[in-house]
Parts: sequence; structure tokens; C-alpha cells
Amino acid sequence: MQATEPTTKDLVQQKWNKRPLIIAGPCSAETEEQVMQTATGIAQTGKVDILRAGIWKPRTRPGSFEGIGTKGLPWLQQARKVSGLPVAIEVATAKQVEDALHFDVDVLWIGARTTVNPFSVQEVADALKGADVPVLIKNPINPDLELWIGAMERVAKAGIKQIGLIHRGFSSYGNTEYRNAPMWHLAIEMKRRFPDTMLINDPSHICGRRDILLDVAQQAINLDFDGLIIETHIDPDNAWSDAKQQVTPERLAQMLETIIWRKEETSEELNAALEKLRQQINHLDDELMQIIGQRMKIAEKIGQYKKENNITILQTNRWNEILERAYQRGDKLGLSQEFITKYFDAVHMESINRQNKIMNS
Repeated sequence: MQATEPTTKDLVQQKWNKRPLIIAGPCSAETEEQVMQTATGIAQTGKVDILRAGIWKPRTRPGSFEGIGTKGLPWLQQARKVSGLPVAIEVATAKQVEDALHFDVDVLWIGARTTVNPFSVQEVADALKGADVPVLIKNPINPDLELWIGAMERVAKAGIKQIGLIHRGFSSYGNTEYRNAPMWHLAIEMKRRFPDTMLINDPSHICGRRDILLDVAQQAINLDFDGLIIETHIDPDNAWSDAKQQVTPERLAQMLETIIWRKEETSEELNAALEKLRQQINHLDDELMQIIGQRMKIAEKIGQYKKENNITILQTNRWNEILERAYQRGDKLGLSQEFITKYFDAVHMESINRQNKIMNS
């Protein structure tokens, strides 16, 4: 009996289940020629699973290029034929969802500016009811996991079975190195809470510039992310949007060749070696918890003394003294000042909270 040809849905399912999943394409679909040339170049790398392109572009300020609109959707249909790759686009309104489904877009994603607004997510979710299409959800612009989780729940309640997450970094005051600070701990927490949900990394929007893309992409793979979404353009320097963060198909292929693709599973021999080291970590963690517990008991005694003598909880000079001493000792131990600050801030706030309870008791 002759085997049947795989359908488009079969191809999308096959790609969706692949690890690592690689999505690439231009930030914006600009012209039909640009889309076709980029799609052809990406397909020729042999390393990309899904072609992405921005049709509607939510921009921070008016006056920027906000996407070619619905007239670009037939270009993606043709690009799919030319490249053999499923296509993915961002949607932010019910009308955009309807248009995307009408033109048989294979994968949809909800952008960061939409995820941040539950009303917008609900509108998209309502439009998705009855659709059989995978949906990716970018983290919200602000570092709020509950908004990200809420968006997942709304899309799931609409009946969407295949939901994935995109980590594209977060806006943060004072951030200078990245366009959007990665805040890896938040992505790791989402992975911990939802271990069976696909999580891919968007180094393009984290970096905002192409020269550090590879470092961020490698870190994501080191952290067991399920794939990457990288903005790729046939002529990045002349792109109509986000020119600095896009790469050519040739550079994309080089990056994907350079990345060391790691895996979570290991042999029994390696697991045994790791287990010995992990047991050492466990013992040290137990000791740390004991020491921190003892520290808090002393902090409570200090709180009682402050209460009895009408002394304020916060003693700025003492706090500066603790930090300076910690920086000096930490430097000798190879601990970064950033880590020392975060650690002691957490310890300090716990001490303040305990002393405050004593003050108010």
C-alpha cells in the first residue's frame, strides 16, 4: 500500500515536537521580494524549522513602521511554498487572529506588549476558540510571572492544546547591556513550574544588537531551553525595523553551527558522578540554612533590644558596614558584587521583617 503524503498539519506537528526548535525570519515583512529572498536563504541553511515574520508590529512610539498589514499574509503563503517551512506570525487583536487563520498561518504568537494586558490576551483567546493551531506566548514586558501564567491559562481555556513560551527578556530601569534584561531566574522559575511546556529563547529582543546574540543563545541552551527564535533578514542593515538585532541567513547558519547543543539526559555513569557532587551541595545547603536560621534568631534579639530602647530598625551606617565587609570577603572568594548585593539584600529584608513584627507585637 502506498504511503500517504504528510499534510501541512503533520509537518507543523513534526516541527513543533522537534528539539531544539529553531524559528527564524525577518522582524517585519517589508516587501514580497524581501520575504521571498529571506525565506529562501533561511531554507538553504537546512537548520530552521519555522519561518517567522512580523505582519503587524506593535511599536512603543507612533511614527515607527507598524507592519505591512494583512496584504503581507499572501506573501507568507507563497514563502511557505518556496521554502517548505511552516510560517508563524504575531497577533494582538481578534481581527488579526481571524486574518491569520483565514490565510492558514501555521503558528501564532502573542507578543510581550499584549501579554502584559489581560484584556488584550482575552480578546485573542476568544478569537482562537475552535482553532487548531499552536500558540507561543512571550513573557510580558514587565517582570511579572503571574501575567505570563495568566496568559497561558486564558489561551488554554480557549481550547488551544499546543502552547509554548518565549523568553524575550524584560524591561528594567538602569539596564545598559541588553535591550531587555534576560532575568534568567524568571525563565528558570517558569521552567520549574511548567516542566512539560516548551520554552524557547529570543536572543534578538534580549540583546537588541547582533554582536552578543551568540552568547545569549548559548546560555539559553546551557539552561536546557527547547529552542531559539532569531530575527533574520536578507539585508539587516537596511531593515525597516530592529535593524541592529537582525542577522543574515548566512550568519544565522554560522551561529547555529557554533552553539554547543547540550542535553539534560546523561548516562548512568555521568549521573552517578553528578550525584556525588549534588550530595555535597545538599549538605552545604543544609548548613547554610542552619546558619541563616541562627542569624535570624540573633536579629530578633537585636529587634527586641531596639524596641525596648526606642531605636529605629534601619541603621544605615551599620548596613553599609555589613555590605562593604561582604564585598571585600566575597571578592577574595570569587563572588561577584552583584551576587553579594542580592544575597545580603534578601537577608537584610528578612531581618527587617522579623524585627518589625517584634516592634509591633
